[in-house]
Amino acid sequence: MRPPRSPRPAGTGSPPWKKRSEHRGRDAPRGFPRDHEGPVVIYGYHSVAEALANPRRKPIRLLATENALSRLSEAGLLGRVEPEIVRPGAIDRLLTPDAVHQGLYLEAEALEGPTLETIPRDGLVLVLDQITDPHNVGAIVRTAAAFAVDAIVTTARHSPEATGVLAKSASGGLEHAPLVLVQNLARALQALGDRGFLRIGLDSEGDASFDEATIGAGGVALVLGAEGKGLRQLTRETCDRLARLDAPGAIKSLNVSNAAAIALYVARRAKPLSAAGTD
Repeated sequence: MRPPRSPRPAGTGSPPWKKRSEHRGRDAPRGFPRDHEGPVVIYGYHSVAEALANPRRKPIRLLATENALSRLSEAGLLGRVEPEIVRPGAIDRLLTPDAVHQGLYLEAEALEGPTLETIPRDGLVLVLDQITDPHNVGAIVRTAAAFAVDAIVTTARHSPEATGVLAKSASGGLEHAPLVLVQNLARALQALGDRGFLRIGLDSEGDASFDEATIGAGGVALVLGAEGKGLRQLTRETCDRLARLDAPGAIKSLNVSNAAAIALYVARRAKPLSAAGTD
C-alpha cells in the first residue's frame, strides 16, 4: 500500500471542482447530469461501504485506519481503490471538528443521475423546495432510499451539495436515491405535471389530510418546503393539491425529514413498489 498523501490544508479557498459547470441546473439537460460538481467527500462506515459497493460510484482516494480497513475487508469491499492507511488524526484534519468519520474518508466521482424525462411515468418522486440544512436533506435522502423513491428533485441553488455532511447524514442513501438538479422548481413541477404526475404539496394549511389523498397508478410527486418558511407561493400554486399531515398530539408541526418519512410511508402503501414501471 502506498504511503498517504499530505492532507489538503483547510481554508485555502474553493478547489477547482467547485466551479459550476455549464449544464448544471437545467431542467432538461442532455445526457445525464451529475449530483455534484467534481469529486465528492464521503466519510463514515455506512456511507463509505455503500459507495464502495455501488458499481456506479467510481472511487478516487480512500483513507482508512487499520481497524476501519479490517471492517471493509471483512465485508468484501476492498479492491476498487488502493487504500491509504492513516491515523485518525489525518482524517480529522480533512473534516470539521464534529465530523464522525469512524476511520474512513473517501473521495469519489459524482454520480450520474436521471433527468426529469427519464423518471418513470408511474414513479414516486420527492421534490424539495429550498431545504438548505444538509442534515435534514441527508435524512430525507436516507428515507427516500428506504422507500425506493425514483428520484429527488431539488434546485441547484439554495440546496446543499451531495457531499460531506449531507452524504454522512444520508448514511449510504445517496447510492440509491438519485438526485435531479434543476434551475427552476416551478418549471420542473410543470414538467412533471405534463408527464402525468400528481403533485401533492405538504402544507399545514392543506384542505385535506394526506392520508385521505387519492393516489392512483400514475406518477406521484410529493413536494416538501423548508422548515419555517414552508412551500413558496409559486410552488404552492403549481401543485395539484395541498395536503396536511394531521397529528393528534399537542405539537402539530414536524421536522421536515420526519414529515417526509411519514408521507413516503403513506404514499408507498397506496403505491406498492410492484406497481412501478418504466416509460
